Amino acid sequence: MNRLADETSPYLLQHATNPVEWYPWGEEALERARSEDKPILLSIGYAACHWCHVMAHESFEDEETAALMNERFINVKVDREERPDLDSLYMDAVVAMTGHGGWPMTVFLTPLGEPFLGGTYFPPEPRHGLPAFRQLLVAVSDAYRERREDVAREAGALVDALQESAAISPSADPLTESLLGEAARGLARGFDPEWGGFGGAPKFPPASALEFLLRRHRRTADGEALAMVTRTLDGMAAGGMYDLLGGGFHRYSVDERWLVPHFEKMLYDNALLAPVYLHAWVVTGEEHYREVAEATLDYLLRELRLPEGGFASAQDADTDGVEGLTFTWAADEGVPAELLQPFEHGRSILRGELDEGLKRRLFELRERRPKPLRDDKAIAAWNGLALAALAEAGRRLDRQELVEAGRELAKFLLGPLSDENGRLHRSWRAGRARNPGYVEDYADVANGLCELHVATGDLRWLEEANRLARLAVELFADEERGGFFLSPADGERLVARKKEFDDHPAPSGNSMLAYVLLRLGRIWGDDALERQAAGVFRLIRDTIPRAPSAFGHALCALDLYLAPPRELAVIGSPDDAIARAALAGFDPDAVVAFGPSDEVPLLAGKDFVDGRPAVYVCERFACQAPVTDPAELLARSA
Repeated sequence: MNRLADETSPYLLQHATNPVEWYPWGEEALERARSEDKPILLSIGYAACHWCHVMAHESFEDEETAALMNERFINVKVDREERPDLDSLYMDAVVAMTGHGGWPMTVFLTPLGEPFLGGTYFPPEPRHGLPAFRQLLVAVSDAYRERREDVAREAGALVDALQESAAISPSADPLTESLLGEAARGLARGFDPEWGGFGGAPKFPPASALEFLLRRHRRTADGEALAMVTRTLDGMAAGGMYDLLGGGFHRYSVDERWLVPHFEKMLYDNALLAPVYLHAWVVTGEEHYREVAEATLDYLLRELRLPEGGFASAQDADTDGVEGLTFTWAADEGVPAELLQPFEHGRSILRGELDEGLKRRLFELRERRPKPLRDDKAIAAWNGLALAALAEAGRRLDRQELVEAGRELAKFLLGPLSDENGRLHRSWRAGRARNPGYVEDYADVANGLCELHVATGDLRWLEEANRLARLAVELFADEERGGFFLSPADGERLVARKKEFDDHPAPSGNSMLAYVLLRLGRIWGDDALERQAAGVFRLIRDTIPRAPSAFGHALCALDLYLAPPRELAVIGSPDDAIARAALAGFDPDAVVAFGPSDEVPLLAGKDFVDGRPAVYVCERFACQAPVTDPAELLARSA
């Protein structure tokens, strides 16, 4: 056993019995590198990553390779999901050096943590233009020993570039509606009209970009925007990347047809896709979208929910070392031939229409198979995304068990995943919380708590969302240039302190926090929170038009910022007829608070009308007369 044996991350524990003398990231490893003047070999991956398993089996379990690593390097293993700051920083370095990135990530560092060479997967023998991993180890070690000045120069240039990229300045140009139109046109140019989605293979589910297009359709009646959404949703749900039997989506499709997936299932993908299908159902009335949303959430509850109320991070791509074994079918297993699409090793993928009887029979048959390993650590940010999905779906679908799962999840996030000072941890597993929370953790959890407030009417959740969002501003804000750093001000000092803005594919902490600050700023009447959000948009104003598909959630937040303010103060319960009428449609530009309460500015002075529940429709706190009759409310909004 090496030093990973005391870790909680399933990914790190998978490597605890390697012959490699792995360290977790920390001062012990860095100090040994400095004292022995050895370069650091940093390997970053995650538990559900297929190619991480391949490289582990080929190289890290090999005695000869391990001996070479141990002799010449200080070897450090990192779970990218536990340490997004390290992952983001060194991924930028790898992309700068090679033009592309991915996992497993392999980076060589000086003892000060400065990167000087890197890549992703390296094979045990030379192939596909890649050197053998052992050849690379010898070459890097020799370069560090014999050409130290060259290594120092390369590392210094990379660190300068990383620090410079983290110090972008805000645009002085105005934030206008034209940015949204330009982004929509950019998405249309990259749209695949046959299969949906943007660009070619591989295709990742573009949840946030689809949310933006739904907003665009609502705001401008843009039929093309809605058509891009429905074509993509139909393509993704046809079978393959979407699990027709058990619900839920695999991580991405290796082809343009959404057919052959990378088989891991991630909490964040499913927590983001369920609301898109839910919203598309509300907008179009298409029942299939509701069914996909419900099946996806049922998958989360069945496969990823933990006894403590939180949700696990992922299911692995492999079963018994074979990718997709659980989810693929042989020709003699009772599946109609017309539903089988060839995969590999004589197995096939399900695609097509299944009646309920066949679906139930095949699912029961599949349930007897071994299942992929589950990465059962709970990540605060991804659980925040799941909280938002459960709360809104439970409210819209009138499924109280989803709302109740959201309540239990909120208690978990504010209990075991928080410290005694109310600050969030990043992750939790086996009774132990690890690492300080990052900006995305605070943003996603605050957003989920806002949605839980709307679903339950309980002011506690709104007040906790407000507390966490304001704490996030304290911990992460860049008061000089605007926006928010990934790591807290009192966190570990790395060679650069980064900001992230793009979806990858989960919303960046900057875009989600901007969105939350706008919601809360309008409920609390706090212009300072809106200015903090605008600071994010000014940093990416000139970048969004060039790559709109990478900024889907930022576009949703910018859409809210530019929309005419609309606040709904609801006095009563979410179960009241007037509340249901107020919240039935797709109205993403409205912010909602339930009262009565004089502690929340939007609700102050508002009460029941002659003992009846009421809705106050406001614009920057200028409110119309309260409405108690659902028919009157619908007539006003028509």
